[in-house]
Amino acid sequence: MSDKTHIDASSETIEGTVKRVLFRGDDDRFAVALLALDDQTDVLRIAGELGGLGDGDRVRLIGRYRQDARFGHQFKVSACQPILPHTESGLIAYLSSGRIPSIGPKLAQRLVDYFSTETLDIIIHAPNRLCEVDGIGPKRSKEICEQVTDQVFQRDALIFLQGLELGPALANRIWHRYHEQTIHLVRENPYRLAEEVGGIGFKTADQIAQTLGFSADSPIRAAAALIHMLGRALEDGHVYLPKPELVTRVEKLIGDDAPIGLELDRLIEEGRLIDDGGLYLKTVLATEIELAEQIEGRLMAEIDPLQLDDDFIDNRLGLSLADEQQSAVELASKHPLLILTGGPGTGKTTTVRAIQKMFATAGLQVTLAAPTGRASRRLAEATGVTASTIHRLLGYHPVEGFRHDENEPLEGDAFIIDEVSMLDQNLAIALMRAIPSRARIVFVGDSDQLPSVGAGNVLSDLMASGRVETMTLTTVHRQANDSQIVTSAYQILNGQQPDSGQPSEESDFFIVPADTPERAAELIETMIKHRIPNRFELDPVEDIQVLTPMHRGVCGANRLNERLQMLLNPDGRTVRKGPVSYRVGDKVMQQKNDYQKDVFNGDVGRIIAQSATGAVIRFDQRVIEYDREGLDRIGLAYACSVHKSQGSEYPAVIVPVLTEHWLMLQRNLLYTAVTRGKQLVIVVGQEKALMRAIRNTDGLARYTQLNHRLRQFQ
Repeated sequence: MSDKTHIDASSETIEGTVKRVLFRGDDDRFAVALLALDDQTDVLRIAGELGGLGDGDRVRLIGRYRQDARFGHQFKVSACQPILPHTESGLIAYLSSGRIPSIGPKLAQRLVDYFSTETLDIIIHAPNRLCEVDGIGPKRSKEICEQVTDQVFQRDALIFLQGLELGPALANRIWHRYHEQTIHLVRENPYRLAEEVGGIGFKTADQIAQTLGFSADSPIRAAAALIHMLGRALEDGHVYLPKPELVTRVEKLIGDDAPIGLELDRLIEEGRLIDDGGLYLKTVLATEIELAEQIEGRLMAEIDPLQLDDDFIDNRLGLSLADEQQSAVELASKHPLLILTGGPGTGKTTTVRAIQKMFATAGLQVTLAAPTGRASRRLAEATGVTASTIHRLLGYHPVEGFRHDENEPLEGDAFIIDEVSMLDQNLAIALMRAIPSRARIVFVGDSDQLPSVGAGNVLSDLMASGRVETMTLTTVHRQANDSQIVTSAYQILNGQQPDSGQPSEESDFFIVPADTPERAAELIETMIKHRIPNRFELDPVEDIQVLTPMHRGVCGANRLNERLQMLLNPDGRTVRKGPVSYRVGDKVMQQKNDYQKDVFNGDVGRIIAQSATGAVIRFDQRVIEYDREGLDRIGLAYACSVHKSQGSEYPAVIVPVLTEHWLMLQRNLLYTAVTRGKQLVIVVGQEKALMRAIRNTDGLARYTQLNHRLRQFQ
């Protein structure tokens, strides 16, 4: 169970009052404090998951004494339970601790002087008596009663939750979701935690349910498993699941004793699940239907074709375009919605530049955007026009959502959206809602790359429907045709093993054999430190990127980052210690969008200095200071997953392909990795694994019906 309390027979129990919190982790879980024991005058240093404990709180702690090499004698906490004080001094400390907003130190003293050790009982059970104390009227007595009662409910709830082997941090999260209803709601249906509380999945909720006495064949358990499995399907990219597959997945999870079929029928009858050619969560189906309607509405929009003279492209745009590229520009001038697609070397970038110039020359206000920060910067570099992330374009706020929608649409006459293969269903509908109904749209992307991380397969579905005008560029231009990277990418798409250059040859694509993951890791180290910089004059940190199928394993991103940090930056000054330590000079990647800092998921930078509260990181030409909480949203970036690389390009790419990543080895993943390299690509690994990746297309299909819904409009 995640975040569970670990208690064994050798644990001891102590009680006391928190004198001072010395340190609290950024996630509010780990803390260090000084505790005044009830039966001693000295204070004891305590450390562990203390939840939200503050100065003046009375607690019962379970754990062990230990001798720390740095801090000496202390108590390592396994479980933490708040308890109410029972002495006058304890009551004064508790009431004046700041946890009761309506009571300050002076009023706390007056209350305890008047009611002595019965103070809390009076506040909770006879709050009208508080008016007997000078300075308290009916309104304030009510506020004090509510605030203290809330504290008592919290204490009881935390004791209850930790009795279910939940750690303090998770117990506090549950309390803040349900407050005084916590015990009742968790006892009634612990499975709701998996849907409503972050950090709790079905497995944890299921273990809580077993502790509370729910049987394995409980209908509530079956219903929760059905909802959970559809949620898991969304994480895998599916929008729905066929009924037989959903039932099979649930049976594998909880067995076939539970009334799965009956509960499925009940959920459908209640409208929580919808059977519409497959089983959907209600909101997911609504989004798919709306997206199809939005696309159809664009296709039906009447726009005035832009008038292009015979010499418009050559003379007015100043570009030399191939026939396919000219056709794409002409289609963009006539259609309200166009898809521009093609593989590497086919000239998508030049065509996008031409379409943007054509729109601008016609006097249209043109907006450019892409799903990621790096993709939007590449789009801006290619066109010479400002481009933004889709989230920034739509004015996204983590709490309030998107500012722009159908009620507050964007301004603009034409929108060019790049890297549309990365667009999931939710982001696609948000974008379509916000783009003005009569604006022109050009979607640009490569449908052979990895699909979106989120649910849906938007680009492929739009193309497969046959409803959206599509221009597929197929001609590989002369300069690209000379690249073995491009040739290899198309060989992979065709299910063929790429031709590898020999070490002595002038080539930009190589396959280097390695029998084991450890040998592959050693080769990667050697290539990054010596061979590539010496032969190709590339910087080992700035120019070389390792792209790996998974985070786990000897050649997963996590382990490789540890090795490469030691190899490339062994002596950098440490700016933070922990499960992942960061040093000045480290290459790091932003893991979550930060709109205040204007840094986005996938952006890569370098730590250039230590600051008073964290580190200073350079992203391209911008220098940004991170505090300790901000550092939780970055990761080492000497190696990263192929998924994280989407929308990016690098001078040199190294791709480990090994059987330890067997489940992730798919054709579109290898193709995406290879096409990230501009000057050099090296695949390192085992031939068996390479052939598995090239031949495996089993995991490419996603359960979506956007394609089908669009065809129904014909």
